[in-house]
Amino acid sequence: MAGEPVNVNEFQELARKVLPKMYYDFFAGGAEDEYTLKENVEAFHRITIQPRILVDVSRIDISTVILSHKTSAPIILSPSAAHQLAHPEGEVATARGAAACNVIMGLSFMSTCTVEEVASSCNAVRFFQTYVFKRRDVTEFMVRRAENNGFRAIILTADTPRLGRREADIKNKMISFRLRNFEGLISTDVVSDKGSNLAAYTEETLDPSLCWKDIAWLKSITKLPILIKGVLNGEDAMKAIEAGVVGIIVSNHGARQLDYSPATISVLEELVQAVQGKAPVLLDGGIRLVDQLSMAWLLRENLV
Repeated sequence: MAGEPVNVNEFQELARKVLPKMYYDFFAGGAEDEYTLKENVEAFHRITIQPRILVDVSRIDISTVILSHKTSAPIILSPSAAHQLAHPEGEVATARGAAACNVIMGLSFMSTCTVEEVASSCNAVRFFQTYVFKRRDVTEFMVRRAENNGFRAIILTADTPRLGRREADIKNKMISFRLRNFEGLISTDVVSDKGSNLAAYTEETLDPSLCWKDIAWLKSITKLPILIKGVLNGEDAMKAIEAGVVGIIVSNHGARQLDYSPATISVLEELVQAVQGKAPVLLDGGIRLVDQLSMAWLLRENLV
């Protein structure tokens, strides 16, 4: 590739060239046939913007407020695992980037840097994403740890009773990365000769019994506001509001969980209408370009 990247897609191509195949496939891949992975992007391509002319755009302000936190743009860096597989500074570098851009960072439960390292690295507003383990004490400890280290909200990922069947990881025999946040709490060693070690680890640890009543349990162990991630239909969005969450994240887990689930942008309007302004509605999945991000925001605000 000649010159510096000018498009997010070009960064992906650079990553393909420099990362080990196992790690690139882990970051870029989806579940099963990867239909939803493709559809997340293609659904944006089917939406067009109807421009208006002769409007004064000499001063543009895209700043907004998300859960009382002012940000420079309607952006949260969605939590994702194992940044150190891509860069030695891992989530610390991501947090510094968020701080420099004045946007919110979501830190993954499965991060490769510790909660404390990220918290002490900069002044970014940080939300902590959590799964619920079979050993609830581990999840409770991690949530309290995040709260004690200045995180401002909890993101509950609700679409992962078990890990999606990620065929690239199975073929590559994906090695479970070092989960330093859990050291001393729970074993992080899994040996499996049947494919992805990461899948084997999550099957041992994630709680498949997680259900709506457990929102009350999560609220009981933290004073932080809770957002729920993984919502794809209006009925679940209304249930989430009734359960007391303060934000809805429209997500299909980057198409890494249930293949042939809908593209997130295709259901965003349904969820916004269901929530009726009672909570902010955020979206991830398929966003590759600034134009697409702007389009998602306009849809979320019912402006187009």
